Amino acid sequence: MKYSGWPTPGELVVGRVDEIEDFGVFVDLEEYEEKRGLVHVSEVASGWIKNVRDHVNEDQMVVCKVLEVDESAQQVDLSIKDVNDHQRSEKVQEWKNEQKADKWMELAFGEDVDDGTFRRIANELIDAHGSLYAGFEQAAIHGPEALDATDLDDDELDAIVETARENVSVPYVTVTGYVDLEAPGGDGVEDVREALQAAEGNGEVPEEVDLDVTYVGAPEYRIRVQAPNYKTAESELEASAERASDAIEAVGGTAEFHRERRTDEE
Repeated sequence: MKYSGWPTPGELVVGRVDEIEDFGVFVDLEEYEEKRGLVHVSEVASGWIKNVRDHVNEDQMVVCKVLEVDESAQQVDLSIKDVNDHQRSEKVQEWKNEQKADKWMELAFGEDVDDGTFRRIANELIDAHGSLYAGFEQAAIHGPEALDATDLDDDELDAIVETARENVSVPYVTVTGYVDLEAPGGDGVEDVREALQAAEGNGEVPEEVDLDVTYVGAPEYRIRVQAPNYKTAESELEASAERASDAIEAVGGTAEFHRERRTDEE
């Protein structure tokens, strides 16, 4: 999504070199609609510059610092030399993330979504989380609750969460569920213990997944799964509960899986 306004002095912007002259470089701003800036030759690189083309090429992507903005003159003064390597790397990654988020918006609401709807929804996510990408990332981790501060309707929330969980890779997500296990007879305690071992995976859980089964209060046990993404976490949670259920039912016991806990904390 491109912003309709103007950048502010001090801001870092991503641009594409459009034209090179002896006196400087014209840059099309990738994040702003129909905005172009000028990097004076003295701001292209440190030291004396004999030939601007020794430092930049046409169509090259550059990160610039905004020096001055004159809206009445439609002029944005930029600097390339004032951006260090760390700032450049972070800004490029931020820009790439926002491009991903634009594509996720199209996946969620269709490629033909009108500009007004796109901007309204995008602005809700930006207001709530600082950027479009961060909005999708939080939706992938926390679900609809991450969007409580927005004015989006239920269908829009569902579309964002579903798309986020299908496409966003986050450092990790944690999901929790509960399983009630009961077994009859004198061997009931041992049967439950073996069912819990089955729930823990018997060494077959993927290395990138952290699965923990703990006692809450008879007959309830908590299954907590931490994984690199939501789909994997949910899949491993369901598999853990299914292993426990199969084990306890094989000895005549009963099992019931649920997402919310029922026993009060000790």
